[in-house]
Amino acid sequence: MKLGILDQMPQPKGRTAEETAAHTIDMAQKAESLGYERYWFAEHHATRGMTSSAPEVMMAAVASRTSKIKVGSGGILLPQYSPFKVASQIAQLESLFPGRIEAGVGRSPGGGEFLRKLLADGKPNQMADYPDKLKDLIHYLDGSAKVRAAPRTTGRPELYSLGLGENSAVLAGLFGIGYVFGHFIRPDRGVEAFRAYHYAFESGFMEKPAARACVFVVCGEDDAHAESLAKEQDIWLLNVEKGLDSQVPTPEAAQKKYETLAAKEREKVAENRRRMIIGGPDTVKKELDYYRKQYGCDDWLILCNLHDWGEKKRSFERIAAIYLQQS
Repeated sequence: MKLGILDQMPQPKGRTAEETAAHTIDMAQKAESLGYERYWFAEHHATRGMTSSAPEVMMAAVASRTSKIKVGSGGILLPQYSPFKVASQIAQLESLFPGRIEAGVGRSPGGGEFLRKLLADGKPNQMADYPDKLKDLIHYLDGSAKVRAAPRTTGRPELYSLGLGENSAVLAGLFGIGYVFGHFIRPDRGVEAFRAYHYAFESGFMEKPAARACVFVVCGEDDAHAESLAKEQDIWLLNVEKGLDSQVPTPEAAQKKYETLAAKEREKVAENRRRMIIGGPDTVKKELDYYRKQYGCDDWLILCNLHDWGEKKRSFERIAAIYLQQS
């Protein structure tokens, strides 16, 4: 079982962005010591609570403070940017940290139309151009374009495309790159997506298929403890989906909100739980092993958005004890 962490750098209520960044470095170092194979960063903009807005910068910061854990992006918003510029940043990172760079890109606007225009410097919507931009990115990295992105490193970083279903999986497979399925966003197309990716894969930028999945996990001392912790993540996600404050609420605020949830909100929380694995070590292992078998996937990225950084770290420690520290 290969495990990594996907960090949205959620800012707890009452903490600063600077404190969140410092905690993130500490968490990545802890992840390396626990045996996690990779630490990836999301890209979010114009939110109060998700502070990972420049994954390339965070990759460099974490790689410079660790020695072996791989660092990656999950993912760079490729439709908004120049593929050549993205390729140059990836190549620069590879030159600094050879063999440790994993570049994940995705087809996302990054927010509403106003924000998309800001990211794209006012250019027309290029979401439909994602396949072409992805192809260009590959060519700038592998040297098959007229101009290769500099620096021209000896090795190449691994390249992944993020997606939520069969179409994105087939695209990644045909281009011969890795694929990452977002179970934590849309958990209902995983089986079909992984099957489509492996069927479509043609050796190209990467010689062998490389597929992984992302899921929210809160691993407590036992099921009851995990349930008490998960309320923070439940309310945080509910707020994010409503466009409200995306800072992680305190345990007290989460509990208070839980007690006053309307019927439709409770239905939404229950629906969102399908995107998560919540429980003590035995439950987490049972459920993650279930999806591992269903998807045929032994490579997972874990998200955990809790208010208390100590509890968050202990959740990752318990998961590591299940899968990474038994051999």
